[in-house]
Amino acid sequence: MEKKRSSVGFVIGLTIITLIYLSLIEFSKNTILGWALTAAAVAGFVILRHRLILKGRYYSNRRKKEEAADDSSAYVVKKPNGLRPYIERNPEEENNAKKAGRGVGFLCWLGFLALLAAIYFISYPPVKQVPAVEGFGVEKTGVIKVSEGELTGVYNKEHTVEIYAGIPYAKAPVGDLRWKEPQAPDKYDGVRECDTYGAMAVQSTNGPLYGSLYQILGFHKYNFSLFDNYREAKSEDCLYLNIYKPADYSGEPLPVVFYVHGGSLTTGQSYYTEYRGDSFAEKGVIFVNFAYRLGVFGYMANEELAAESPNGTTGDYGLLDQIAALKWVHENIAAFGGDPDNITIAGESAGASSVNALCVSPLTEGLFRRAIAESSSVLAKKPYHTFRTMERALQTGREIMKEFGASNIAELRAVPAEKLVTTHTSNGQMTVDGYAIIEEPYLTYEKGENHEEALLNGFNAKEGDAFLLSTKATADNYVSLLKPIAGDYADELAALVPAGSITRDQKFIIDAGGDAKGALCEVYSAAWFTYSHYLWSNYMAAQGRPVYEYYFTKVNNSLSNFHAGELPYAYGNLFRAKGVYDESDFELSEIMQNYWINFAKTGNPNGDGLPTWEPVTKPKDKVLEFGENVAMIDDPYLKIYEILDKYQNE
Repeated sequence: MEKKRSSVGFVIGLTIITLIYLSLIEFSKNTILGWALTAAAVAGFVILRHRLILKGRYYSNRRKKEEAADDSSAYVVKKPNGLRPYIERNPEEENNAKKAGRGVGFLCWLGFLALLAAIYFISYPPVKQVPAVEGFGVEKTGVIKVSEGELTGVYNKEHTVEIYAGIPYAKAPVGDLRWKEPQAPDKYDGVRECDTYGAMAVQSTNGPLYGSLYQILGFHKYNFSLFDNYREAKSEDCLYLNIYKPADYSGEPLPVVFYVHGGSLTTGQSYYTEYRGDSFAEKGVIFVNFAYRLGVFGYMANEELAAESPNGTTGDYGLLDQIAALKWVHENIAAFGGDPDNITIAGESAGASSVNALCVSPLTEGLFRRAIAESSSVLAKKPYHTFRTMERALQTGREIMKEFGASNIAELRAVPAEKLVTTHTSNGQMTVDGYAIIEEPYLTYEKGENHEEALLNGFNAKEGDAFLLSTKATADNYVSLLKPIAGDYADELAALVPAGSITRDQKFIIDAGGDAKGALCEVYSAAWFTYSHYLWSNYMAAQGRPVYEYYFTKVNNSLSNFHAGELPYAYGNLFRAKGVYDESDFELSEIMQNYWINFAKTGNPNGDGLPTWEPVTKPKDKVLEFGENVAMIDDPYLKIYEILDKYQNE
């Protein structure tokens, strides 16, 4: 009976450890080799244990017989009635044998766990670039000629979309080109195969295990795949774009959406699944996304850099990358079936702030017609994020020089990228550099010199919550927490939205909480993200240009209506998260896609079968809600805007 219990315990323990370990290597994206070695290790451990048991049993019986003849006190011969006689070790000897057996068992388990640890590191995922289409048997497209040469892409699995991934739009900004305006890309000989996305820009990233857990806990989704056993590459050599077009299309030129990814200007990649362009391409729109320099590589400012620049610029290299990509698309998109005179620029979060900057840059005039901006802009007189004064930018640049012990730019350029990215300074803000941006953006709008002829923009219900996770808000500290966004009007804002007046229907599991947390999130959402759309819409309406504003409230089992929650709906990527969304989500996504696509085609999102989206009139008071219902409602933040206006205009 004791032997049977021991075997059952062994099987249960081994099963639990194996399942935990297999989950670990799956979430860590370890290679298939890791799975194979783990299976071999488990089988080997079971066989080894079995053989040790057999050997120990044989050795013990032999010792019993030999020692019984020499020392009758060591063993007792038992002769049960009708049964074969056997020898039994006395209790003291039996206990010693058990201790020895447990020692051997402990060493076996220790060795097994050490082997698993070794397998983990042996099979740790390699670094590689992301393929445009996963799997085997991917079909190549025909040849397309662009300014730099000839290239091919790949068809998606359904053969409905052609994807051209990793097209260089500028030279690699490495070596002496670090912190310089983007340069024209090199010509390429032969036919370039554009079947793999370019590396993401250098940025601080966490390991694949963290990424998997983030997807599970933050987005409540996880996709098992045999083709994702790698870590995504990041590099300073990141200036590549991707184009999605309808398969084998050869008709009239199609409208183009040029998408700028978000990520606080410090993180992000061009190929994130929430804004890939397959669905838009299937609906007759050319979709383009791309990478640009981020953080210290994209937004550091320095007097020496400004002096060496032929344009006297510094601090906006990432924005200049965006402009270079837009110029490349304008010059080459016709080769892919796109209309260079019907380009809509689009972006979310910091990407929307960038869209706002592109709308005021003198370098982009004539390169696009319309703009789509989701959850951000830089139009406030005192922008809450993504923008800073040149004085502040230069001061940060001096701090960076000191941090890395550099006395000049040549020495700082010699610092390896993987070290430079660890800077403690903040470099996620654009600035007025006198070249890409010549004045504070709101001044350009007041003059009516912004470029977009129509605007589709809006925000989500819980924009600020994810950025306040570590903040505990109580009735005692509520007013002080409001001062950074309202200054002397914090008390008035607290009176409008009292500390305990709002309870969030959803929250993240790691939220610090507090009895005033719901109210704080509500007010910060309005200040950080929605107020700038209130300003943008009013400017456009005052100029007599078409402008449409939305409010995304749809609740779901993933990112819901938090910041960026609308992305997979608007760009048709819900299908990538298996089992997360229901039929109502897909219905709303279809509606939103049609609005976005109609707007890209004509500047008016309305169309057959869609609820009427009324344009904004000044003063703005209505938005189109995307939730359980799609209908025009009152903007829920108008009273908050009135107080923020006072703070911004003082």
